[in-house]
Amino acid sequence: MSAFAYLRFMADVALLLRRAGFGPTAAELAAATQTGYGPTVSGLFAPVGPDVGATDAPMPKLGLDPFARLLTPTPAQTEKAHAQRKSQLELISRWWLDRMVVAHHQAVEKLQFFWQGHWATKVGSAQLMLGQHKALRNSRDFVEMAHRMVGDRALVYWLDGQHNKKNAPNENLARELCELFLLGIGRYTEKDVKEAARALTGYRVALDKEELVFDPQHHDNGAKTILGKTADFNPRGLVDLLLKQPACPRFIATRLWYRYASSSEPVPEGVREAMAAQFPRPMAMLRALFEDEAFAETRGTMVKQPVEWFVGALRQLGLRPVRLKPEEFTRLYWALESLGQRPFAPPSVGGWPAGTAWLTSAAANVKLAIAKQLADLVDPSRLTPEDVAYLLCVDKWTDRTYAVLRGVREPRLLLTLGLVSPEYQVT
Repeated sequence: MSAFAYLRFMADVALLLRRAGFGPTAAELAAATQTGYGPTVSGLFAPVGPDVGATDAPMPKLGLDPFARLLTPTPAQTEKAHAQRKSQLELISRWWLDRMVVAHHQAVEKLQFFWQGHWATKVGSAQLMLGQHKALRNSRDFVEMAHRMVGDRALVYWLDGQHNKKNAPNENLARELCELFLLGIGRYTEKDVKEAARALTGYRVALDKEELVFDPQHHDNGAKTILGKTADFNPRGLVDLLLKQPACPRFIATRLWYRYASSSEPVPEGVREAMAAQFPRPMAMLRALFEDEAFAETRGTMVKQPVEWFVGALRQLGLRPVRLKPEEFTRLYWALESLGQRPFAPPSVGGWPAGTAWLTSAAANVKLAIAKQLADLVDPSRLTPEDVAYLLCVDKWTDRTYAVLRGVREPRLLLTLGLVSPEYQVT
C-alpha cells in the first residue's frame, strides 16, 4: 500500500469511529487501524457479549416522582418538588454522559443518543425521561420501539396525549407519529391525522404508575379510516399500519443518513434503498450505510453536536463526569445548555438542529470556556501540535490552524485551542 493510500485508509477508519461513536481515543484508533475497516464495522454494529465498560456506569435509581403523592401541594411543597426534579434531571444526565464516555459498544450508545433526538421528548420528570430511555434502550428493533413509544408515558405527556379523549380529540401525538417519527411530511393527509388521533384516545399519565392508565369511557371504539384502511384501530393497530407503509423504512434511513453522514447533502437513492432493506434492524441499517462507498464522500460535511463534541473530548482526555466535583459537573452541564444541547432536553418535538446551526459566535465563546475547563482538569506534559492531533485523533491540521498552534508554548492552552479547532469540530 502506498503512503497516500495508507493515509487515506487511516482517515477512513478515523471517520468511521468519529461518526459511529462519540470520538475514538488514540488507542482505539490505533487498534482499529490494525484491525481494518471492514472488521471494525462488524465489531461496531454486531458487538459480541455485554458492554463491560458500561457496567461501570450503573443506571441510577430514583424512586417516585416528587409530585407523585402531592395531591394539593402547598407553595413550599411545590417549590421543593421542583428543586428535587431539577436535581434528578441533572443526576440522570450525569449518569448518561458518563456511560457515553465509558461504553465499549460506542455504536450502540451513539444510536441511543440518536433515538433520544428522534423521539424528541422534554418533560420535567426524571422518572418519565429515564423510563423512556430504558424503553428505547431495551427495544430489539424499530418495530418494538415504535410500539413502546406509542405507550410511553413521557412521550404521551409531552404531546398532550392525556388530553386526547373521545369527545375532545387531541391530534398532537397522532400528527408527530406520522410526520416526525414514522413516515415523514407528505406521506399522509389531515384526515389520516384526525382518524389516527381517535385511535389514541383514552390514555393518560399517572405519576405513581409505571404504565399508561387506560380510561375506556374516553376511548373511541368506532371504525376509523387511516391511509385507506378501515378498522377499529387502537394504538397498536395504528402503529402496525404505519410501520407497514413503504415510506417508513425509507424515512428512517433518511433520518439516519442526516445524523450520521450528511446534514446538508441528500441521501443517495442507492444508499437509502440498501439501508431500508435492513429495516427494522437499525444497527444493520447503519452497517449498510458505513459499508457503502458514498459514506467516505461525506467527509467534512458534519458538525459535531455539542454532546458529541463534549463526550469525545472527555474520552480522549481520560475524564469522567462521575469523577468530577459536583460543582465542576454542574458548571459543565449548564454550559451544554448554553450550547443548546443538554441530555434529555431537546428544544422541541423536532429534536436538535444540525450542521452550521452549531457554529455561532456565542457557541464559540461557550465552547472555549468548556475546553479551558476540561484542559484545566488534566495535567498535560509538554505538548506539540502533533501531540494534540494524536491525542484528539485529528487527521491533520490545516496550514492556518497549524500556524496558530505552533506558536503556543503553554500545554493547556494548546489543548484548549485544539478542542475548539475547526478540524476537531467538523468531521
